[in-house]
Amino acid sequence: MRGLVVFAGSSNQALTQRICDRLSCEPGKSFLAKFSNNETRVELYESVREQDVYIVQSGCGHVNDNFMELLIMIQACKTASAKKVTAVIPLFPYSRQPDAPFGSGAPLTRAPPMTVPSTPRTIPSTPKSQPTTPRNGEFFGSGSGVTRLTEEFDGLELSQEVFRLGGPMTTAIAGTSTGNLLQNTQSGYRQWVARSGTLVAELLTCAGADHIITLDLHDPQYQGFFDCTVDNLSAIPIMIKYIQHHIYDYKNIVIVSPDAGGAKRATSIAEKLHMDFALIHKERRRPDKPQKHDLMLVGDVRGRRVCLIDDVVDTGFTITKAAKLLHENGAQEIYCIATHAIMSGDALDRIEKSYLDKVIVSDSVPQGEHTRVCSKITTFPVAPLFSEAIRRIHNGESVSMLFDPSHELF
Repeated sequence: MRGLVVFAGSSNQALTQRICDRLSCEPGKSFLAKFSNNETRVELYESVREQDVYIVQSGCGHVNDNFMELLIMIQACKTASAKKVTAVIPLFPYSRQPDAPFGSGAPLTRAPPMTVPSTPRTIPSTPKSQPTTPRNGEFFGSGSGVTRLTEEFDGLELSQEVFRLGGPMTTAIAGTSTGNLLQNTQSGYRQWVARSGTLVAELLTCAGADHIITLDLHDPQYQGFFDCTVDNLSAIPIMIKYIQHHIYDYKNIVIVSPDAGGAKRATSIAEKLHMDFALIHKERRRPDKPQKHDLMLVGDVRGRRVCLIDDVVDTGFTITKAAKLLHENGAQEIYCIATHAIMSGDALDRIEKSYLDKVIVSDSVPQGEHTRVCSKITTFPVAPLFSEAIRRIHNGESVSMLFDPSHELF
């Protein structure tokens, strides 16, 4: 194609080569390396003056290094008078950051309480003659006016001192290692976690990106953070074609969403293929312990084959727990189809030992090592989707056809 240059970042060069093969062009010549102090080194050996440049870089592997490399490549192309620079980011980095504090390695489902409970337990050493519930502006006990209190906060014993400061009572948490972490929360201030995705969007536009192409954003509303055009492609048409061509008797399979957040994606596939649908719901049964929950299956899978649909498989906890629940409810064969497979930590070992029979993921993230280690993992290609999107955008055509599973591309 004339007037087009495609550069490969270091995160997924094999995907870039497959995209270029379909576009009948060669990847732009570049040199990507590290200096001795680990600073990113980028050199472009291709003329991009008045050219449409597409830089393919996925948010996987060494995410921070790869993202910095992408920013430098964008800036280098803009400096070299590129007509338009498009960042092709199959797996968008930092788009899954939560806005609630973390606990036990996973995001909390709700913010911790902001105030001290109205009826805390008191230590037995408190004199019986003293009131157990002081009025506003009064001390607990006598003498120093300080009484030690204990409270259960999410299963942690916290030592507190309640004292009078000229009016309303205030709470100081002391004497425990968790006190510093929860002090702001107990005083009425909710701890906010930075939404790094907003910063990432601003960095891309600041570096000079004119257009973003990505695939299955974890939160579609994330597109609103950008000041440039964003095409959020969907892997649903590819998943539908895979189910039709590679899973026998697919119409008798039950499509299952492993959580409420993915219900829309799963129901979309179930409706298009006229398949049954089920949902796994996290049922809260102990409000005093927010990290404790029970999984509840909504739907009938007994004696049926099932297929879990998800967007990202990271640690593998969600799909393996869902597979266990489905097995306990009588499911015969359990498949999982997901767009992105990061497989961090011991995810591969967890999947290998789970009740999952097969996990089908895209090659938006390099899967060579994953398929070698775990026999249950197989892949489907996304290069046709991205190459067609690049061709249409370069020629000024609509990309709406890429959301239609009946399109000949799929």
